[in-house]
Amino acid sequence: MTTVAVLMGGPSAEHEISLKSGQGIAAALGRRAHRVLAVSIPQALSVKEAEAFVRCQLEALKPEVVFIALHGTFGEDGTIQQLCEALQLPYTGSDPAASRAGMDKIAAKQLFERAGLRVPRAQTLDLAMSPGVAHVDVEALAYPLVVKPASQGSSFGVSLVREPQMLAAALEEAARYGSRLLIEEFIAGRELTVGVLNDEALPVVEIRSPHAFFDFGAKYTPGATEYLVPAPLDPAMAKTVQAAGVAAHRALGCRHVSRTDLILNAQGEPVVLEVNTVPGFTPTSLLPKAAAQAGISYDALCDQLVLMALHHHTPLASAS
Repeated sequence: MTTVAVLMGGPSAEHEISLKSGQGIAAALGRRAHRVLAVSIPQALSVKEAEAFVRCQLEALKPEVVFIALHGTFGEDGTIQQLCEALQLPYTGSDPAASRAGMDKIAAKQLFERAGLRVPRAQTLDLAMSPGVAHVDVEALAYPLVVKPASQGSSFGVSLVREPQMLAAALEEAARYGSRLLIEEFIAGRELTVGVLNDEALPVVEIRSPHAFFDFGAKYTPGATEYLVPAPLDPAMAKTVQAAGVAAHRALGCRHVSRTDLILNAQGEPVVLEVNTVPGFTPTSLLPKAAAQAGISYDALCDQLVLMALHHHTPLASAS
């Protein structure tokens, strides 16, 4: 029996999603005979307040392992990881540096390119320095465009811009989540995701959404999206896509677990969009779906991540 503090909630826009992940993890670890301490962090706290709150909780509870089920700001940007390191507590997932890189889509894109991965052509814009549409060189990209905040998850603030008159509204929507924005070419193709567990690729998942892209509504409206596990790809292509997922994971320096979102374009090339260092972790989330296809049950997956945090390396196991 290991005493595990499961951190969930937090001050980000992904608070409710994080609660669902954390509740699922806590229940799974309880079934695996761990002593589970569920720590729900109020959304109303500032990042500094949340950090103080968690520090007090962890110092009082004295867990052996911290399971991070926090999505978005505070949970994926290195803040909570740095706190765990300061308290000398083992924790699940990537270290502070990889977490910061994964959360910053602009920095991550540069690391992907440096690793030789294909990424969408893009421009960056900081509205705090250069406000307005006039600073976007749309001719260099051409419509349609995707506008997104540089540091946000779950497709919050993301818009598909099909024509010039839509751009200002899209910039305004993205700016609700921060002034630094990423404006990318829209890549048409098959939406895929690759989970990586202990540096090994899980089966590829294909996402078939009725929406133009896999936005918030497609992700969280029950029945709105079809998930194919494994994705119907020929073996050689599946290996190519998995290799891109592992390469993106390594480019950021991730450890333990991640999930890379990609588009398979018309030329059959995987185009890397982003890496999620704390992917959704409900029993029906994409990474657990892929793990189940590989023979790793949800409970075993949660248990394995605790062991990885304790020992920093645990061989893949298909326990059920």
